[in-house]
Amino acid sequence: MKLFGTDGVRGHAGEFITPFLALKLAMALGTYFRKHAVTNKILVGKDTRRSGYMIENAIVSGLTAVGYDVIQIGPMPTPAVAFLTQDLRCDAGIMISASHNPYYDNGIKLFDGNGDKLDGMIEHEIEEIYAREDFILATDKKIGKSKRIDDVIGRYIVHIKDSFPKDKNLNHLRIILDTANGAAYKVAQIVFEELGADVITLNNTPNGYNINDNCGAMYPAQLAAKVREYRADIGFAFDGDADRLVVVDQNGEIIHGDKLIGALALYLKSQNKLKNDAIAVTIMSNRALDEFLATHGIKVYRSPVGDKHVLEVLKQKGLNFGAEQSGHIIFSDFAKTGDGLVSALQAAAYLLDSNQPASQAFDKFQLYPQVQDNINVLKKIPLEEIEGSKEILDEVKKAGYNYIVRYSGTENKLRLLVEGANKTKAKELLEKLVEFFKVKLS
Repeated sequence: MKLFGTDGVRGHAGEFITPFLALKLAMALGTYFRKHAVTNKILVGKDTRRSGYMIENAIVSGLTAVGYDVIQIGPMPTPAVAFLTQDLRCDAGIMISASHNPYYDNGIKLFDGNGDKLDGMIEHEIEEIYAREDFILATDKKIGKSKRIDDVIGRYIVHIKDSFPKDKNLNHLRIILDTANGAAYKVAQIVFEELGADVITLNNTPNGYNINDNCGAMYPAQLAAKVREYRADIGFAFDGDADRLVVVDQNGEIIHGDKLIGALALYLKSQNKLKNDAIAVTIMSNRALDEFLATHGIKVYRSPVGDKHVLEVLKQKGLNFGAEQSGHIIFSDFAKTGDGLVSALQAAAYLLDSNQPASQAFDKFQLYPQVQDNINVLKKIPLEEIEGSKEILDEVKKAGYNYIVRYSGTENKLRLLVEGANKTKAKELLEKLVEFFKVKLS
């Protein structure tokens, strides 16, 4: 049974993500990790969705049933769960979150004892245990126990602040934060205030239903308006589990993800902190990023979509910086996964060093026009099996344009992107692709 998508298991809470699925998945995970147990502890965190209570209780039941002790830390960012899994010497970590999805979805993300996302082979083994219900249940004194720890937020705050340069402070910056009524609703403001910034925080009153609701990284228009209203130097928007970052300049303009990546890569190199003078991005990044960084002696490696794939390239190539243009940015010297707070602090440090307003500091090259669209699909038929698909995609290539056509890892959607020198022509080619695949897949 295929459970895992691009980033864990995700779907409609109560429909796909049910207590029964969560219970069985926790038992499968626990059964797998018991074979390699060191401390016999598993960490469980969550974001602010109402359904998190239901799923958390089911996961705790499943883990204790197979003999694991559980540490529950409540609402915390996904990167905090990754960090604390390793810091508290746990065998594995679980984050209950559907990231940037609406409140009615939820998901389960898994980490190993080092705080790394599980690789595909381990996910497959867990799926096999789940499908066979080949659980090793505990009895008597071997049944696990659970305890809740509420003070781990301090450990994460110290960790985050340590990623910021020791010789700098944020005393002269007015910063607006949008925490999307999500997992960073407490920690984000504390971190930036303790580093001296004048902080205004938006959407930090979660009620279980308002996570990502017209706010945060997915909907930064509100942040942009507030940056202009309060004459802030910069604005940072996080998604529901705070592993993604969107940046707004002092004029309320959203900084394109690839321009942000390019500026931060160059900043690291200027400080001699960019390992092997190379970075990793996904296939979605603009080709103009490669060309810009090449002029500064920085090589770009590409991975499939998903920050865990970016991380795999970082490990393979011995790198310490990688990102997705959507806002997952990995500074692997400080975090095992995309961390919106670490990324925001690095962007703030760069802004201070640049001695420029954000609109200039993060605008170092021009992008090639990209146009994108999504199609709802009933079934994810392999693209190579769709009659005529090769021919229409070859037509885009022959016109001198790049394309990406792929299924979403978390939704029943086909995602399409066309990139090239002329936006009007790119739109024309995209429309042809959309029309073709709608007929074939709807």
